[in-house]
Amino acid sequence: MTTDKNSENLPWVEKYRPDSLDEVFGQQDIVDTVKKFVHEGRLPHLLFYGPPGTGKTSTIIALAKEIYGINYKNMVLELNASDDRGIDVVRNQIKNFASTMQIFSKGFKLIILDEADAMTAVAQNSLRRIIEKYTKNTRFCILANYAHKLNPALLSRCTRFRFNPISEEAIRDRISSVIIKENLKIAPVAESALLKLSKGDMRRALNVLQACKAATTEQEEITEDMIYECVGAPHPQDIETVLDSILREDWTTAYETINKYKQVKGLALIDLISGFIEILNRYELKSKTRIDIYKGLSDIEYGISKGGNEKIQSSAVIGVIKAALESQAN
Repeated sequence: MTTDKNSENLPWVEKYRPDSLDEVFGQQDIVDTVKKFVHEGRLPHLLFYGPPGTGKTSTIIALAKEIYGINYKNMVLELNASDDRGIDVVRNQIKNFASTMQIFSKGFKLIILDEADAMTAVAQNSLRRIIEKYTKNTRFCILANYAHKLNPALLSRCTRFRFNPISEEAIRDRISSVIIKENLKIAPVAESALLKLSKGDMRRALNVLQACKAATTEQEEITEDMIYECVGAPHPQDIETVLDSILREDWTTAYETINKYKQVKGLALIDLISGFIEILNRYELKSKTRIDIYKGLSDIEYGISKGGNEKIQSSAVIGVIKAALESQAN
């Protein structure tokens, strides 16, 4: 973990990035397997894939630091393939690094390709050949959000590890240590909201916490409302109020309530729809009624994504929910 004076200015995502595999949270099975590879001296080419913020980059960097120690910079080439995504990078940078051997260092070099699913098809084909040719002195670690966007021939040359969204327990463990180190005061309900809204993304949790720290004074406590404001997510109480209006009041009043909350609270209709589904999941509804609501709301969501008029879509949301519940009552 970074502890020098410069670390004060770092984003917490970097400041608290693990320095060793023991500090990687939430992916214990993968960490154990990779450790075994290293201890046996049989590290294969690796493919880490999964949602953002689940520890793919942190794991490979911690692994590289454990293998190389102070020689890390000479033995590791890090490339973000979403920027350096063309054939030239593969032919020049990667090939030049992979083809040369270190005179004073035993063992293999490591090339880390982040966001590799953004690489062009031509670059992926070229990379496949380089991986094969220079296996003797170089190992590749390919990081991607979506494995299906990678060339099948590239996938077959790597040992795959899927990174699942990090569990709330693992995020809580990491967040708790950050709260202590940064001397933060946070209400228990705010911490629960942070864990829920992070949705398995450690990066999001740390970024939101840092944003809340910046918005408070030293003695001020971080509240639940602050967490929702920093994430930009609608407060559950607001969604409950709007849904209650749709269920209990006439169409005109419900429409006015939706508009009021959209304007005053800055809520997007798409956020309201997601919130409605979450709440309706807890309601006891007939299967047909639930299907009608979900199908109707999914059509509206599709309409919004295609640039549909917000006023018309807001009316449609009210119509879908009211019509489905009326048919259940009959």
